[in-house]
Amino acid sequence: MSKVEILTLAPPSAEYAEWLARERRNRLTIRGTQLALLLIFLILWEVLPRAQIVNPLFTSYPSALWPTFLELLKSTPQSAGILTHAWATVLATIIGFTAAMLIGIAIAAALWWWRSLHDVLDPYLVVANAMPKTAFVPIFYIWLGATLSIYGMSLAISLFVTILMIYNGFQGTDPNKIKLAQTFGATKSQILAKVVLPGSVPTLIAALKVNVGLSLVGVVVGEFQSANLGLGYLIQYGSQIFKLNIVMTAITILAIVSSLMYLAISWLEAVVMRRR
Repeated sequence: MSKVEILTLAPPSAEYAEWLARERRNRLTIRGTQLALLLIFLILWEVLPRAQIVNPLFTSYPSALWPTFLELLKSTPQSAGILTHAWATVLATIIGFTAAMLIGIAIAAALWWWRSLHDVLDPYLVVANAMPKTAFVPIFYIWLGATLSIYGMSLAISLFVTILMIYNGFQGTDPNKIKLAQTFGATKSQILAKVVLPGSVPTLIAALKVNVGLSLVGVVVGEFQSANLGLGYLIQYGSQIFKLNIVMTAITILAIVSSLMYLAISWLEAVVMRRR
């Protein structure tokens, strides 16, 4: 009769347990500091206007945001509710963000494929990326109309930085991996699909994080000019009639929306990196 050996895992060492505890304390300290900074900001925002140190006409109060939000929830035949405005902004951001990523990846791949094309277009891409895109708002409004100009602004603000980031990621692919694939007879398209794109996943994730904010900025700027729906429109409308409660409520929702989008991309990054 053979003996059955039962293998048990050794308990973690005292040094490892201490390191884990220290890491937990550091995480809790960071989260606590972040929460404390937010609370200090909200308290100062509430107290300073009420003490007339800051003119409340220009800042409103945090305590006024929730009643304003409840009031803006109501939709009428003349005006949409705030959730409708928020959804219009989010939808335009998602469309512009997705289009910028798809077009940016395609153009970056073309630049990687044809080096001479990159040499020709590189200075133009750099200049286009450096130009203040808000200057094109009235031009897009004339060219594209009230609705499409919002998508045009979202795309214009995020596209060129996407192209440059992704192309640099493609160029940073390990040349030894490319040479190895060439040694085994891989074609250029196979190298792009099997080596360059998978090797550029961290760059693609970084481009996603940058794009989500830029696309939202482009949508809001476009809504300032021409929209009658969206959070940008609410901000513009509230400022015109000097109702800062509406402005600050819309800005707060924008902050929540951008945070949720960033958290979604961070979750996607964690999932992708675990599988790599």
